[in-house]
Amino acid sequence: MRTAILFIFLVHFNYTASAQSNTERTYNLVVGTYTNKENTNGIHVYRFDTQTGQSSFRSKIVGIKNPSYLAISKDAKNVYSVSEVDKGTIQAFSFNAHTGELKFINSADAGGDGPCYVSVNNNKNLVFAANYDSGSLAAIRVEGNGSLNPDIQKIQHEGSTDNKVLPHVHSVVLTPDERYLLASDLGTDRVNIYKVNSQSSPILSPAKTPFINVSKGGGPRHLTFHPNGKFAYLILEMGAAIVGFDYKDGKLKTKQTISMLAPDFKGKVEAADIHISADGKFLYGSNRADANEIVIYSIAKNGILKYAGRQTALINTPRNFAIDPSGKYLLVANSGSNEIIVFNRNKKSGLINPSGQKIPVEKPVCLKFVKMD
Repeated sequence: MRTAILFIFLVHFNYTASAQSNTERTYNLVVGTYTNKENTNGIHVYRFDTQTGQSSFRSKIVGIKNPSYLAISKDAKNVYSVSEVDKGTIQAFSFNAHTGELKFINSADAGGDGPCYVSVNNNKNLVFAANYDSGSLAAIRVEGNGSLNPDIQKIQHEGSTDNKVLPHVHSVVLTPDERYLLASDLGTDRVNIYKVNSQSSPILSPAKTPFINVSKGGGPRHLTFHPNGKFAYLILEMGAAIVGFDYKDGKLKTKQTISMLAPDFKGKVEAADIHISADGKFLYGSNRADANEIVIYSIAKNGILKYAGRQTALINTPRNFAIDPSGKYLLVANSGSNEIIVFNRNKKSGLINPSGQKIPVEKPVCLKFVKMD
């Protein structure tokens, strides 16, 4: 009798451990795209195995024009997408992390033209949109079921560093404590800083230090925070450089600007995306146009960047990329060659090399990993 009970316990334990192991190694990869002529392209969901780097298709939802950039709620129950068109919208979806299925809930005005970036706070009661074409941003309240409230707050940026380029808001990133929102503006060469008032109106108001300037013509694009919350890094699209900041209480202080370009490089540049490894040791930046590369930097304890290497093979218009949750792989969305390339990542050196695996996707733009139930 005891032997039988022990056997049943061991079988149950092994099954539970196996299920838990599979859950921890397997993630949903949610992919935003630009719409193709046939309107058969949309938001794709794949299963990604962090042990092998292999993937398999799960689901797709179509009917949204240019769902190029995505945000995933912390509870993984909702996905928010831009619709990157004139008079753009933000789309809300429910997400079943177990099945990988997306269901449309509703949409809201993005507060401008050409929304290119969306973010959601941890409490899932606020969504923020950056509108590139109109140079504006919006704050949108989220209802209990994940739907978007139509009563939005819109903020229009004004001015230009050379009186020729109009404002172009390219990203809206919450600070680690979510008390502030940082809006990178390519046209004004500023990072605008807003205080977040989640329980009252207006949701956004200028911070005591309302902005920080970067180099003229640099073109602020995407921004990310170090895991310690003390450093922030901004990628300059036109300048092809990374700006490092010290961050504290809604204030950015410039500490370093480092080029992404090889010493002998000549040609057109369009720097795009920026991410930091979960251990805080390496920073990665993507560069499009003639450069077509992922540039790698080591991060010192004081936040200073040092060039570590670059990957050019198999890179083709890398608008976006992502490091998988295990840190073993770096996936690059090659919008120029209609595929996602899976690179092996060396955790000690930070360098990446082709794994031989790829995911065919038309015009991939945004990659987000979501834990499976």
